[in-house]
Parts: sequence; C-alpha cells; structure tokens
Amino acid sequence: MKLAAWNVNSLKVRLPQLLDFLATREPDVVCLQETKLTDEAFPVVEIEAAGYHAAFAGQKTYNGVAILSRSGIADVSAGIPGFDDEQKRVIAGTIDGVRVVCVYCPNGQSLDSDKYRYKLAWFDALAVWLQEELARCPRLAVLGDFNVAPEDRDVHDPEAWEGNVLVSEPEREAFGKLLALGLEDSFRLFDQPEKSFSWWDYRMLGFRRNHGLRIDHILLSGALAASCISASIDREMRRLERPSDHAPVLAEVDIT
Repeated sequence: MKLAAWNVNSLKVRLPQLLDFLATREPDVVCLQETKLTDEAFPVVEIEAAGYHAAFAGQKTYNGVAILSRSGIADVSAGIPGFDDEQKRVIAGTIDGVRVVCVYCPNGQSLDSDKYRYKLAWFDALAVWLQEELARCPRLAVLGDFNVAPEDRDVHDPEAWEGNVLVSEPEREAFGKLLALGLEDSFRLFDQPEKSFSWWDYRMLGFRRNHGLRIDHILLSGALAASCISASIDREMRRLERPSDHAPVLAEVDIT
C-alpha cells in the first residue's frame, strides 16, 4: 500500500496538480490537508474519474481534510472524539484493514498566543484518541501536516528558528507523545539525505535556497512500520508553477 500525505494549500487551485500526482505516482491512499473547500464544493466527480473514492470534511477558506483511496473507505469519522472543535482538521477511515487518520494540526502562530495553547491542547486530545484507535486497530497510519519539526535536523537553520512555533520544545514533546504510543516516523526508518524538508516559505526564495522544515509526516504503528518498504519526499511537486508550499510525503508498506 502506497501512502501519501499532501498539504495542497487550496484544492481548488491545486486540483490539476493533484490529478497529475494521482496518475503519475499512483498512490493507493492520499491524505490531503488545507483543502479550503466546503463539502458541497469538493471535486467528487473529478476524483472518482481518476479512480479514487473520497471521504472529506471541509469548510470555507480555511482548514479542510480529505482521504482519497483506490479501495473503499469504511468506518469514516471526522474530528477528535470528545474534543469540541469547529475547525475541520481530522478525518479517519478504514481501508483494506488499515486505519488511516488524516490530520491537519494547528500552526500555533506564536508562543505567547491563544492559538499556541489551543495547539498543545489539540495535540493532547489527539494523543488520547490515537491511543484508543491503536488498541482497536493495530494497523494504524497517521498522515498529514503536523506543523512540528521533530528535531533540529528537520530545520534548515535551528538557531534562526529558535523561539518560534513549529520547533518549540513543548510542540516537540507533544509530537514525541504520539511516538510514545507506539507510532514510528516512517521517514526515519531509512537513511535519508541531509537537509530533507517538506515545507518551504514562498518568500525569500525559500525553496530555491532549501530553507525549509520537515513538518509533514507519516506515522505508522509497529505492525505497519515492520513492513514499511520506503519513505520519501516528492520535491518535484514543489517545483511546479503555482505550487503548494508543501511537498507530498510518501511511504509504502506491504500489507499482504
């Protein structure tokens, strides 16, 4: 099963690129973040014509998540149970016996903001729920934009980023709590090139200078991590005209 996660930063704008990605990379499952579309506006016809089923939870202008799959998607749920949140940031479904959770984690804005406190509370609620999901579904994959660079090697310039969101110690600890549940960062299961990032600011020639962060992740339960064949970042999608500021991340697992 080839898994992919991609913050498209507006599905309306990036739909042609997504359809090309589906045709050329042929993923089995794709988790999208920041679709920025209401459910009524989701391009179901185009996605189905490409050979994919879709489950989605969206809102106008902000947020929005979706799961695309070649196989049917069962037991679909949206949001974090027990966590009151109007923002559409989580959708889950079961595909060929694998529980897939698509997440668009809060950014946090700044360390002294209410949005940062919301982010940490959101991560706490996510960890509680994922612990329950793992107990229920040993084959679990959590994919998306986590808005956390887990280590300094995931940051182009750790000193320049010190004191900012995405790299603060409480955020990294929150990410670490997910790993402590028994999830593994698929990208780090393999030797990877140095300075490997998944997001680059549109400003200051961020991509051309490779001034990026690795904040998009595919976390796998132990059962899936043991059968993970590869993990990578598709930088080519970031080279396109009018690209998302994120590149897709991919992992392949053998579920036979």
